[in-house]
Amino acid sequence: MGFISYFSSFLPDIPWHFWGSVDSLLQGLVGACAVSVLYNLTRVHLYIMCLNDPDKQKEAAQLRAQSLLMDFLHVSLLTLIYSLLGPRVGALVVLEFSLRAVSMVLSVSKGAGSSQLFLLCQFSLGCGVSCSLDYLHEGAPHRTWNLLLAVGLSWLILWQSRRMCRHVGIMYQLHSRERYCGVCLSLLASWHDIPPFLRRALKVAFLVSDLAAVAVINRDFLSTSEAMRFWTPLTICYTLLVIYMQEEQQQNPSEQMVYQTVFVRMGGLLILMMTVGRWADILHIFISLTGEIWCLIHAGVMLRICREQDFADRISSPRKAPISRGSIYTRDGRTLQRETSLEE
Repeated sequence: MGFISYFSSFLPDIPWHFWGSVDSLLQGLVGACAVSVLYNLTRVHLYIMCLNDPDKQKEAAQLRAQSLLMDFLHVSLLTLIYSLLGPRVGALVVLEFSLRAVSMVLSVSKGAGSSQLFLLCQFSLGCGVSCSLDYLHEGAPHRTWNLLLAVGLSWLILWQSRRMCRHVGIMYQLHSRERYCGVCLSLLASWHDIPPFLRRALKVAFLVSDLAAVAVINRDFLSTSEAMRFWTPLTICYTLLVIYMQEEQQQNPSEQMVYQTVFVRMGGLLILMMTVGRWADILHIFISLTGEIWCLIHAGVMLRICREQDFADRISSPRKAPISRGSIYTRDGRTLQRETSLEE
């Protein structure tokens, strides 16, 4: 701390609102790095899966084609969006996705696939990380320095994941065949473990984000009655939205439905904020809509692969009907036992 104070003594006096803008930018950068790491790891898993399927070599070639400029644009745009997005709307986005994710996971037994969750949660994950940082560093004496440390660590993880993604796209086929590279051999043996690892990491991230989101929203209320006037319509609105979207996605799991779901969610949140929110929240909802659409466009190829994989899993795993013993009857002097299939 003495070194920081000594170093800060040489800096000119800067207004407090400037440091607030810097902190928002740093929080947005950490959130953008988290989204990019999730994107890179999911891309590695889907690329290896497509390589192992002779019918998906075209998709593997599309995943192999990477652009450094597009990745830089992706991180930069998300950083700008998260830095402009208010913590209140970001917290609402996190809570809405958490409720929707629980509904989707519970409906897996009814035939709905869940592999798209890693891509559908991208923007919500960034909102959760930014919201958590805003809550955890509230009132911290050295908030900017802590956020700089978080940016350094997140950028290091992003660089390593981007490096692995690039290496796998170029050398995985050769190294896995020649048994040459340790990274490629590890992925050859354990690439199936990437989704469970991401699932556990997302559970922890959204658990912390949900707690921070509730705290961020409640800090604006002066009394319990005021909080209840906000939470009651919010809970009803979110519950109805989740039920409606879940039914629509099961009946029509298409690319158009994914974008339609985003507009329905943001439209419902917009109406809610016009009723119990502030005018700044309405502007932040449009910013959130831009971020959601951008994340879906950037992951368009991967979403299509996941959607096809979910459809193939449902086709290849038909429900098995249990066998029960039916009535016993006699024909031609012999006693036969009839077996009947009971539909589930």
